[in-house]
Amino acid sequence: MSRRIALASDHAAYAMKAELAEWLRGLGHDVLDLGTNGPDSVDYPDYGYKLGTAIAQGEAEIGVALCGSGIGISIAVNRIPAARCALVSEPLSASLARQHNDANVIALGARLIGTEMAKACITAFLETPFLGGRHAGRVDKLSQTQRTPV
Repeated sequence: MSRRIALASDHAAYAMKAELAEWLRGLGHDVLDLGTNGPDSVDYPDYGYKLGTAIAQGEAEIGVALCGSGIGISIAVNRIPAARCALVSEPLSASLARQHNDANVIALGARLIGTEMAKACITAFLETPFLGGRHAGRVDKLSQTQRTPV
């Protein structure tokens, strides 16, 4: 099933992003490349916000966020209430992020995992459906801007 997938990275992950974009296009997906596209230093929050906003505005249904560790860009993506970004480094976490959290963005650390592991994570993420059920109410709480402590 072809999907519209947005990709964004900082300078530390631009090479991996380019390789993943080509791979995803080869699988028949429509790829929205939000940058960056070179080794010049950029600020990962700018690209994380850009990706989260693209998801929130319906420009893409799934996102792939990359930076050196995946941590910074995942934090930035999650500042956008409609985006649910999970930092993963192996396929099981990618599957659980979809099953239990209805994550719509996956974050990967280009300095921590190789391209083949990134592909395995993305494949698991794309192939796994959200389970709904008892998880749906929890996911709804993630998008609330006002939170009530328990």
